[in-house]
Amino acid sequence: MRRIRPTAAIRAGVAVLALLTAGCTVGPDYRRPDTPVPAMWSEARYDGIDTRPADLARWWEEFNDPALTRLVQRAAGSNLDLRLAEGRIREARALRRVAEAGAWPSVDVSGSYSRSRTSENAIAPSSQGSGGSPFFRGSNNGQDLFRSGFDSSWEIDVFGGVRRSVESADATVEASIEERRDVLVTLLGDIARNYIDLRGFQRRLAVAQNNLTAQQDSLEITRVRFQAGLANYLQVSQAEAQVNTTAAEIPALEALSKQAAHRLDVLLGIQPGALSAELSTDAPIPALPPQAHVGLPSELLRRRPDIRRAERQLAAANAEVGVATADLYPKFSLSGVFGVTSISASDWFSAPSRFWSIGPTIRWPIFDAGRIRANIEVRNARQEQALTTYEKTVLTAFEDVENALVSYAKEQVRYRSLRDAVVANRRALALADELYKNGLVDFLNVLDSQRSLYAAEDDLTRSEAAMATNLVALYKALGGGWEN
Repeated sequence: MRRIRPTAAIRAGVAVLALLTAGCTVGPDYRRPDTPVPAMWSEARYDGIDTRPADLARWWEEFNDPALTRLVQRAAGSNLDLRLAEGRIREARALRRVAEAGAWPSVDVSGSYSRSRTSENAIAPSSQGSGGSPFFRGSNNGQDLFRSGFDSSWEIDVFGGVRRSVESADATVEASIEERRDVLVTLLGDIARNYIDLRGFQRRLAVAQNNLTAQQDSLEITRVRFQAGLANYLQVSQAEAQVNTTAAEIPALEALSKQAAHRLDVLLGIQPGALSAELSTDAPIPALPPQAHVGLPSELLRRRPDIRRAERQLAAANAEVGVATADLYPKFSLSGVFGVTSISASDWFSAPSRFWSIGPTIRWPIFDAGRIRANIEVRNARQEQALTTYEKTVLTAFEDVENALVSYAKEQVRYRSLRDAVVANRRALALADELYKNGLVDFLNVLDSQRSLYAAEDDLTRSEAAMATNLVALYKALGGGWEN
């Protein structure tokens, strides 16, 4: 029988490998789901809303507030949630390389040395009489065995199980990237919202202090009138109660202002209180731009990161169905061994010490009690869940935008009414104060006018901050800001 040379065997294995790798990829091919999208936003009919294609990459600059812009830039480089998201991206990329490694052969090198001695009583007498067994010759004195070589194995991806796992890993990497972008969108919104809250609390604090000063002046006038016999002690007590009630509002507003500043510190990844000196100076609430740019609904699917992430998770779940389906089919492997072994180190590398083997292997599961098919059902169910999650994410995104649009528009209407109310209350207070000084009305009219003015001014400040916060919520719902 003619001996096959190693090189010929390797060529034969490569030929078989070329035939097998021309196989198919089992499992469903992914198709991006068709999602119905409205032509226009239903709540974009109000003034101040621009539905033309919008660039929201730096939406915070529309507030024209340098302090807000600086905070956004710092947070993008130091926020801890972003750092966690970046770590998950690195993890997903490493897992992708793990999946891809399954398509390549594995090669191991090994080496061993052993010394053994065989019992003389375990050798047959006939063998002992003829000088002992050839293999165990001299075994009563012990013998050495040297062995070294390479082991190689390659499971050929005939039915695409490995390719589907790499496809799933690719989609998972892309989903983790979109997750970081989603974290960034949330971070930018939180920075702007807390900054606006801070400026709103500072503004409300200023309103309270101004009203407290006016009320203290009224109290002083009432005391002077009381000493002159033109007012009674009840009016003095009412004025004192008004002053103390307003003064009690100031510590609460100071606490809220500090808390908003501390929240900004944490969002920037620094110790609470680090920004106190920078943010303690009063500044106006960020002004609204003339137009809020929202674009078209069709842009939302391409821009909003949580939608993009859900779509990539759906692609990964779809590929996992193919990974599970590939287990139904036979596995083809090509393995080989090459090495040297000898009982003497002197002839370890000589030609007679060499050994090798190479050949294909096929393995096909015949009975597994339904495990493989049950796993396919699991993957199909997860794929259906991922599709439902994607559809829900899209609907929720449209709801977020519509709600933000109506909140932003209606708050502007409320703000205009409150502004008119403040003007009317100031006029009423001036008139009540003049009539009281002339003895034509009771002091209770002055107190009621002061309370009404303070409440109206506080509500106006709240509404001004709410308009800016609602605009931030709108830009966040639109998914802007991650492009940079």
